[in-house]
Amino acid sequence: MSRSTFRERQFEKLCAPQKADLIRYAFWLCRDRAVAEDIVQESLLRAWKSIDALENVAAVKPWLLTIVRREFARGFERKRHETVDIAALEAGSDPALAVCGDTEVDDMRQAMLQLEPIYREPLVLQVLFGYSTAEIAAHLEISLPAVLTRLFRAREKLREALA
Repeated sequence: MSRSTFRERQFEKLCAPQKADLIRYAFWLCRDRAVAEDIVQESLLRAWKSIDALENVAAVKPWLLTIVRREFARGFERKRHETVDIAALEAGSDPALAVCGDTEVDDMRQAMLQLEPIYREPLVLQVLFGYSTAEIAAHLEISLPAVLTRLFRAREKLREALA
């Protein structure tokens, strides 16, 4: 087996199982399924180019999520994306919203989507991905108290929105 074939298999083995989570995370960042898929595609390309820099195979998911977050930020450097009307997505039963019919869950999702990204991102990392506050701090490259503050404020804003 050639080195490039081995490298391809290694990359596929590490990254393929993460793709659904990467798309979900990108969607929570940008709120558009097509843009999320583009971000993940670009992120996987960047990951492929720098796979040799991954020192700890167990850290592949946080590594990939960081690449996705940075790729999302790069999109703002290049151009402004069109905003998405959440009400139109909901009315069209867009599968990206994963609407389940439970009004309480739907209300919570809508409230989370309305949060500012600075509060939504750590909340999504904690609730959807099960990250600890220390892992969120490392992932977002902010202090632990900043994470705790953002999570607290996110929950407060959700309480207000759902009250």
